Amino acid sequence: MNERTIYLLAALAGGAILPVQVAINTLLRRYVSEPMQVTFISYLAGTLASLLICLVARYPLPVTTELAQTSWWMWIGGCLGTLYVWSTIFATPKIGAALALALTIAGQMIAALFLDHYGAIGLVKHTATPTRIAGVVLVVLGVSLVAYAKR
Repeated sequence: MNERTIYLLAALAGGAILPVQVAINTLLRRYVSEPMQVTFISYLAGTLASLLICLVARYPLPVTTELAQTSWWMWIGGCLGTLYVWSTIFATPKIGAALALALTIAGQMIAALFLDHYGAIGLVKHTATPTRIAGVVLVVLGVSLVAYAKR
């Protein structure tokens, strides 16, 4: 198995985990009424799991002099993740997991196409070729079918 295949499978596995996360968080919402409270619980559990993995794998602590060189906005990834988790917990009970995740994927694809094309936020540039644009359009069309079926 080559290196690219490993990366592709890792991304696929990460994507396959998302609907399970959404389902679990939506179920937890039945017991914890506010979506933001469920988001907090989800992130607290994730933080503890990340800490445990770092300790077991014996990853060294980040060097504070290197952290001090970062910009403030480089620290908001977790905040953006909070908004993602909250939005799925908020929307899924009303529109269903398939449509919530289809819209999530469409939003990710549209944003990723722009980020790649411009090499934004430190990404390597990948031009928005007609083929790549067509791929995103097909994703959006697929989302439209899921939304239409939900009516």
